[in-house]
Amino acid sequence: MASINWQKEIQPLIKKYKSKKHPLDYHSPYELIVMVVLSAQDSDRHINKLAPDFFSAFPDMKALAKADAESLYAIIGKVRNFRNKTKWLLELASIIKMDKNIPTSLEELTALPGIGRKSANVIMREAGMKAEGIIVDLHVVRVAPRLGIATGTDPKKIEKQLMEALEPKDWGDVGMAISFLGRETCRPSNPKCMDCVMNNVCAYYKSL
Repeated sequence: MASINWQKEIQPLIKKYKSKKHPLDYHSPYELIVMVVLSAQDSDRHINKLAPDFFSAFPDMKALAKADAESLYAIIGKVRNFRNKTKWLLELASIIKMDKNIPTSLEELTALPGIGRKSANVIMREAGMKAEGIIVDLHVVRVAPRLGIATGTDPKKIEKQLMEALEPKDWGDVGMAISFLGRETCRPSNPKCMDCVMNNVCAYYKSL
């Protein structure tokens, strides 16, 4: 596998999805950070549905910092792990206080409650910041080893392997590109291999 030049071979995939916005339907960095926290272990579609109610009640970080748990429960009570997420959002808002204080580095973002590396990488990509890591969501965990660019199932180890295989200039786009590939083409069962821009180097496709 070492003979594959992934930096070169991944380019068609990056090109295909480079400017495609994340499936979360946010309209500001504040909305993005809240929705990223809410979407962990839940679906983007579900979070998009309840977002308008949430943001009309809490339009910015300042409003969220003044909120209490009960008022959040009323809106996000059906979200997976909603009690913890409420706690994280209220803590996060009390730390950030104002929209303009939303952090812009991986270190500062991951220091916030409810935000791990994946979430921080998503926020940085969507906000157009310089990438310090690579988004590894459930789709990337499944698709990267299938392609053969990484092995295992540990998101941190997969991220490290991707960062070693690819140049930093592509880190910001590649995770989301692999994720979109997993959502649209490289499905868990019956992947659409003939439609895939990566089938010339894909380990799974070669094994068929």
